[in-house]
Amino acid sequence: MSAVTERLDQIKAEGRSALIGYLPVGYPTVERSIRAMEVMVEAGVDIVEVGLPYSDPVMDGATIQFAAESALRHGVHIRDVFPAVEAVVAAGTPAVVMTYFNPMLQYGVDRFAADLKAAGGSGVITPDLTPDAGADWVAAANAHSLDQIYLVALSSTQERLHLTATASSGFVYAASLMGVTGERTSVGDAAERLVADTRAAGAARVCVGLGVTTGEHAAKVAAYADGVIVGSALVRCLTDNKSEEAGLAALREKVAELAAGVRGNV
Repeated sequence: MSAVTERLDQIKAEGRSALIGYLPVGYPTVERSIRAMEVMVEAGVDIVEVGLPYSDPVMDGATIQFAAESALRHGVHIRDVFPAVEAVVAAGTPAVVMTYFNPMLQYGVDRFAADLKAAGGSGVITPDLTPDAGADWVAAANAHSLDQIYLVALSSTQERLHLTATASSGFVYAASLMGVTGERTSVGDAAERLVADTRAAGAARVCVGLGVTTGEHAAKVAAYADGVIVGSALVRCLTDNKSEEAGLAALREKVAELAAGVRGNV
């Protein structure tokens, strides 16, 4: 059982949903991004997604693309993800990496898995990789006891839901809407059906992302999902505030709002 599985099960036993927060390493610098991840933990995030910036982020919307492009321009490296994971784990929270497959392939899939495990990471979310198309990653993840976290969407067939539920460990990432990441004014009701269908297909834990922006959104999703995943709303705290102090203050405030939501205190 991974640290992610243990944390999700512990939180479920508390009668609530988990808050999972995403930030990309390297924005605005590697050091400042790591400090921001630590602040998320201090403010109430239960699991951290450490984002690995990539030049062709097909799933990401404007906010995350902006941060990733800035990080790449300033020379962020694939290896920078591992100190970030170490810092998150040292802060007391499980860490998973969110990355497209090409950076892992460039780094060396088995090498990436080994270095992530050595850093204390629990697994990897691969938005552009399906269980039946990544034999090298499956082998490396199994060899190093890392969670393989795959995505399902509103368009997923029953066959695809079953395949993904069977192959995933840690949790299944349910995309709440069709499209890219980004803040929304509401979270659609279709996500609740997708969670139910994914559980019926065999998934033990299903967490929902894309579009969660406010504490009210978090509370709505928390009513039916094991975890609420937030990215763009957190990244925006840093992109909208150029000083580190202001950015971290805004991040603390937003995480506190979302944490209250998953705890039913909004």
